[in-house]
Amino acid sequence: MRKSTLLATTMIAAFASACTTMEDADMNASAQLPGTAEYNPEIPEAASIFAELSPLYMHAPQFDRVSDEEWQGIVEEAIAIQLAEVDAIASNPNPPTFSNTLVEMERSGQVFSRAYGAFSQVVSANINDTIAATDEALAPQVASMIDSIYLDPELFARVKAVYDNRAAMAMTPEDAMLLETTYNEFVHRGAELGAEQQAELRQINERLSSLSSQISQKITTGQNNAAIFVSEREGLSGLSEGQIEAAAAAAEERGRPGEYMLSVSNTTGVPQLAQLDNRDIREQLYRSSVERNRTGDASTLPLIREVVALRNRRAQLFGEPSHASWQMYDRMVSDPAMAIGFMSDMVPALRATQEREAAVLQERIEQDGHDFTLAPWDWQYYASKVRQERYALDNEEIKQYFVVDNVLEDGVFYMAGQLYGLTFEERSDIPTYHPDVKVYTVFHDGEEQALFYFDPFSRDSKRGGAWMSNFIEQSHLLGLKPVVTNTQNIAPPAEGQPALATWDDVTTMFHEFGHALHGIFADQQYPSLSGTNTARDWVEFPSQFHENFAAVPEVLQRYARHHETGEVIPDELITAIDRSSKFNQGHSFGEVIAASLLDMEWHSMDPATSAPDDVMAFEAAALERIGLRSDLVPPRYRTPYFRHIFEHGYDAGYYAYTWTEMLHHDAYSYVANNGGMTREMGDRIVDTFLGQGHSKTYEQMFRDFTGRDPRVEPLLEARGLVAEDDDVTGVDGAEGAL
Repeated sequence: MRKSTLLATTMIAAFASACTTMEDADMNASAQLPGTAEYNPEIPEAASIFAELSPLYMHAPQFDRVSDEEWQGIVEEAIAIQLAEVDAIASNPNPPTFSNTLVEMERSGQVFSRAYGAFSQVVSANINDTIAATDEALAPQVASMIDSIYLDPELFARVKAVYDNRAAMAMTPEDAMLLETTYNEFVHRGAELGAEQQAELRQINERLSSLSSQISQKITTGQNNAAIFVSEREGLSGLSEGQIEAAAAAAEERGRPGEYMLSVSNTTGVPQLAQLDNRDIREQLYRSSVERNRTGDASTLPLIREVVALRNRRAQLFGEPSHASWQMYDRMVSDPAMAIGFMSDMVPALRATQEREAAVLQERIEQDGHDFTLAPWDWQYYASKVRQERYALDNEEIKQYFVVDNVLEDGVFYMAGQLYGLTFEERSDIPTYHPDVKVYTVFHDGEEQALFYFDPFSRDSKRGGAWMSNFIEQSHLLGLKPVVTNTQNIAPPAEGQPALATWDDVTTMFHEFGHALHGIFADQQYPSLSGTNTARDWVEFPSQFHENFAAVPEVLQRYARHHETGEVIPDELITAIDRSSKFNQGHSFGEVIAASLLDMEWHSMDPATSAPDDVMAFEAAALERIGLRSDLVPPRYRTPYFRHIFEHGYDAGYYAYTWTEMLHHDAYSYVANNGGMTREMGDRIVDTFLGQGHSKTYEQMFRDFTGRDPRVEPLLEARGLVAEDDDVTGVDGAEGAL
């Protein structure tokens, strides 16, 4: 998942338009246009280290020069400068042109972009009490800044004047896209509302921003608090020796020496549920995961209810039939009914698959001599047994071949070299926000292309999940190359043990690097259209597309080497991974579809109705309407810890993972049928969509690559929804980024 930062919603989304007139087609011309006066507004000077571009390589952030206590003042100063820059554009006495309005908007906000981009990563990946308090204090200020930009009547009048005159202008395709997206964003954010409505909108947006920060912190706290402690080593039967040692070390770090700590994931499912022999421990771990954030200080329920109520009220202000309708205005799928229908059409086949799988797993339980009924904490444990028996695939066994550094450098980087001509050089001279972080220079055919940060391991100071973000957005206008980061939550090793990744971790690594490549190959004039600054239901396409290369034999044999012997992963294990690719469909796909439809249930209600008083009762009724076996396969995220839709900006957007999965399976079928992983294919990928940012429509980029519109059949085939037998079908693949 690409991390959503204010960079993408202010300087980027806010400054999203540009179109040239005949007179100012030369944007860099220094000659004064006829009938214009010299205009040199005074802008406050910043005092922080973000005032100017960093002197470090590729302008990398100087994390070593900022204390925790300084961040609030730094960002507040950057907000003031951004507002002054925008006010100067709005107050320009000269007639509005592309250059003096829209291009200047693209140029503005650089201090804020640098400061807030760095701060946002610290909040997400290395938070503490000081940083948390700062984030909560800044959230409404940033929201207010965004509203001050989009609700400035003088600024909108200038943008609208350029937009209304677009037919008489000479524009490049990127100029035209920028103009269109900027104007639409202003309208979407309330520029055409009346004064009273705008005043209420400001209050709503500020409160929503504050709630988002609070929810994020509570979800992180809830995840940390949900860890369980096991007093006896025997209770961990089924885990590897390395996992047991790591659990002991984690407990000691929490002040409970002699015990063993099992952490929950950001998702409902916990990987250890597939391994733990002790059913009581499995149940305890499952319940701790699924019931988090419901009670006590970490409860998110009252905050979520308020979020829903405020989103509904905002939809009312805009005259929209739902929050989803308001939110999806710029998506590839802009109609909520289309997104709901796309997923709902899969439910009957998926429900039938779940029933078949449940029967097979119940039979496996009885084969072991047990008389209990399959429960959700049993599903992955017995699915793992069936997987191993049918496909000779033991997840713990294959994990021994996935050393984290090898996966990155010999797998991900190798793929990038073969496809795209990229090479990587680790650096030791770039300060980071945490010792776990590695930094690499990225070269494209020998030329410096980007800077790449990699932060792999979970810790209490890091939120769950995986994401990509930019410290520096590529832009020809600003003369900037991209500085990008990938962040994951791979279980850290015990002291003296190798850092090993699960198959999910591996494919998530390829997924997030797909996002990184989207940023690395950005080749846009304007920062607001650069790289990953695209719609939710497109941005996950390049990332999911690159998951496919994790299992390409040529790649797999490079990085998959046993951590003790150096032995390349045996062909039989590769075959087992491939043969099991449609295994456990009802769980792996079912939890995603349930979460996606739950998201739409929350955001498709009539905005005139009151937000439900009982959040969990609403969820229960919604899951009943969805029609999947949520009693056995709960949604990937339950409402109280559904960070994507209550903090990340994926509200009415979680369907994007399934929509883009359709795109990526279809696109990869083109790769497989046209020579596979070749440099020629890589150049085509870059030229058609990976390097295009939002310079073209999403539909056009897909057609440019495949020569046609997307087809759903490759997704259905990959997910086992067109299976001809009653085998336990499904995909056990990587959804670590979801």
